[in-house]
Amino acid sequence: MSDRPLNLPIVEPGDGSNGGEGTRAVHTPRPDPPHQLPVGLPTYRTSTFEFETAQQYADVLGDREGGYTYSRIDNPTADAFALGVAAMEGYGCDRPIAAQPFASGMAAISTVLLTLCSTGRHVVAPTAAYGGTYGVLEHVLARFGVDRTYVDGTDVDAVRDAITDRTAVVWAETIANPTTAVADLPALAAVCAQAGVPLVVDSTFASPAVCRPLAWGANLVVHSATKYLGGHSDVTGGAVAGDVELVAAVRRARVDLGGSLGPDDAFLLHRGLATLPVRMGRHCATALAVAEALADHPGIERIDYPGLPGHPQHELAGKLFTAGRYGAVVTITPRSGGRGGGRDAGMRLCDGLRVGRVATSLGGVHTLVSHVASTTHRQFDDATLAAAGIPPAAVRFSIGLEDADDLIADVSQALESL
Repeated sequence: MSDRPLNLPIVEPGDGSNGGEGTRAVHTPRPDPPHQLPVGLPTYRTSTFEFETAQQYADVLGDREGGYTYSRIDNPTADAFALGVAAMEGYGCDRPIAAQPFASGMAAISTVLLTLCSTGRHVVAPTAAYGGTYGVLEHVLARFGVDRTYVDGTDVDAVRDAITDRTAVVWAETIANPTTAVADLPALAAVCAQAGVPLVVDSTFASPAVCRPLAWGANLVVHSATKYLGGHSDVTGGAVAGDVELVAAVRRARVDLGGSLGPDDAFLLHRGLATLPVRMGRHCATALAVAEALADHPGIERIDYPGLPGHPQHELAGKLFTAGRYGAVVTITPRSGGRGGGRDAGMRLCDGLRVGRVATSLGGVHTLVSHVASTTHRQFDDATLAAAGIPPAAVRFSIGLEDADDLIADVSQALESL
């Protein structure tokens, strides 16, 4: 009997000796796939997959057999992330839920819109829509003859009245960026179902740890996974989940358009899902503490946060959201003080912070701030900002995992300098 350990990698004489030096280097031996399931998610860092026969290759590529051909089309690590999103968003649903991974939130948004819309069709969207969504609607779809109607996303009657026989999609945001307005998802879903129009909800600001729109009747939910799903400001990605037939159509468009998620990014996003409920619990608790402490600050003209009793949709948020979680975005509009107001006041508030960081994006461990009018909603002119209910001085705070007392003190000292 050999004394060799069974798990010791060994090359016997003559193994790997076929062919020249280059061939031997390319075709080095590999261990068999393990029988034991890995606890951590394997990263399939490969662009292409090998087949036993040409027919098998054709069958997998043609969706006649399960498997993988090319990572732009599908990748096991990216699919694992998508399955995780489907499981979290689909909790409480009475129907199967599918999902698709994307290279960014904008790739997800644009692919959904391009899937559902065609020349001569129509989109109903909120006036306070995310600037990137507005950009796709105004700068891309408009060039292909898709009409748009913008209404108050919290006014269900206005949404109903805006739907026509050409409407291809009603777009909503669980928590609006940056006004934090909360959409009445069950009522919107009922309106859309009656009209036979799909309801698509951007739930980036909520995440499934706060609200699950599919359980309230939405057909598709969209995420910039860069934010809370990833959670550490170190990866870019997107996701779409919802009704199987719609997601299948979205997948076909993703393959054609190419906005596919890479395996390394998928690994990081999948890892983020595991800690999402824990992180969101802390994010939301700290955001509520900050909003409550600053609600009556004399240097603040307006503060928007669904957890405050004075928020227009506070009761609705209590119905739709996981108990005690109202999201982690707090939008603060400072008073102008004696040095000029408007946009300048918002920029001075950002510049005066010491703990909060002026940076793009949200949903990570650091508190990040953006002057809305000049950054996330730079596509909006003053009239569009006003229609969306966004003050020129508004500053969006994505509350991180720092201590609430430190953040409250930081905002207070920055307000004193205005």
